Amino acid sequence: MSIRTLDDLLAEGVSGRRVLVRADLNVPLDKQSGAITDDGRIRAVLPTLSALTGAGAKVTVCSHLGRPKGAPDPQFSLRPVADRLGELLGAPVHFATDTVGESARSTVDGLADGEVALLENLRFNAGETSKDEAERGAFADQLAVFGEAYVDDAFGAVHRKHASVYDVAARLPHFAGRLVLREVEVLSTLTGEPERPYVVVLGGSKVSDKLAVIEALLPTVDRLLIGGGMCFTFLKAQGLEVGTSLLEEEMVETCRNLMERAPGKIMLPVDVVAADAFAPDAAHDTVRADGIPSHRLGLDIGPETVAGFAAALKGARTIFWNGPMGVFEMAPFAHGTRGVAEAIAGSGAFTVVGGGDSAAAVRALGLDESSFGHISTGGGASLEYLEGKTLPGIAALEN
Repeated sequence: MSIRTLDDLLAEGVSGRRVLVRADLNVPLDKQSGAITDDGRIRAVLPTLSALTGAGAKVTVCSHLGRPKGAPDPQFSLRPVADRLGELLGAPVHFATDTVGESARSTVDGLADGEVALLENLRFNAGETSKDEAERGAFADQLAVFGEAYVDDAFGAVHRKHASVYDVAARLPHFAGRLVLREVEVLSTLTGEPERPYVVVLGGSKVSDKLAVIEALLPTVDRLLIGGGMCFTFLKAQGLEVGTSLLEEEMVETCRNLMERAPGKIMLPVDVVAADAFAPDAAHDTVRADGIPSHRLGLDIGPETVAGFAAALKGARTIFWNGPMGVFEMAPFAHGTRGVAEAIAGSGAFTVVGGGDSAAAVRALGLDESSFGHISTGGGASLEYLEGKTLPGIAALEN
């Protein structure tokens, strides 16, 4: 893969030059207070920003947050992100109250060497996500004015053909930031010749969301451990009753075919935590996977399953994990995710946490991030990479 990197740009010299950085600052915010509840994605871009500011660049950062409908929406403002980014950098971050308008132009024009500006949410402009190439290109033209060079450090967005990810790279000298480079290096290890045994742990709610990656990984992995809401469609495919648990009826036959295609390779829960309702205070207990009461729904894997999964992980040399084992946001149903995460962390294997809810679970459960080999910042992007798809943001950097 031929991609110019941040180190290549730094070698050219950036002192006094404008550099536009696409970051992924799409952090979760508390609905009531608007406070940032997990700043992991902000911290992930710090190495790239610190390297640029330390070399004297005038850095303009752009990002999306949430899913506004192509127009300004105060609940998705990046202003709290600018404040937190400034705290982490140890220097004020100048905030533009629009994306490419008067505030953005004056804020960027006012930067001194080594200073940082953050533009308002890119998705406040319909051109960012437009399917119309002319509209997207026009927005990219406006963004490109803010840089003499472009650095993509937003791995969580590289699977999107958006203006700031794909089109800006065609308009400026382009480079991969530290985070994007690390993500690609790690994931290419998984798609190349990973050390064996290679064990993959998949969770989350829907089989349909993970079907493509299951089909891509099944021929190459040694074991595939399945938990989370998606396990109930597999259990149904085994002929078991799953009560009122999450079920994709239309995927049952697909799951049956997957298990027949790779006999003995897919490992499913043998017990689950079943509850009367989807609520933290619902009555619940542990039941056998073949004995889920008709009026109850499974919200976590049980302790025997955790032990079985841990045993399967113990001898692994490479582990990829994507998706929680249960509804970890509710304390009674977090034990499965915690137990499996601790087994992964203590396995001695090369471990990759595939972003999204898995990364959120690591932090929410207070687990030591350094005990995992790599925690991806891009759930969807990491899965699409493992599926073998061409990621527009990576392709743009290669051109």
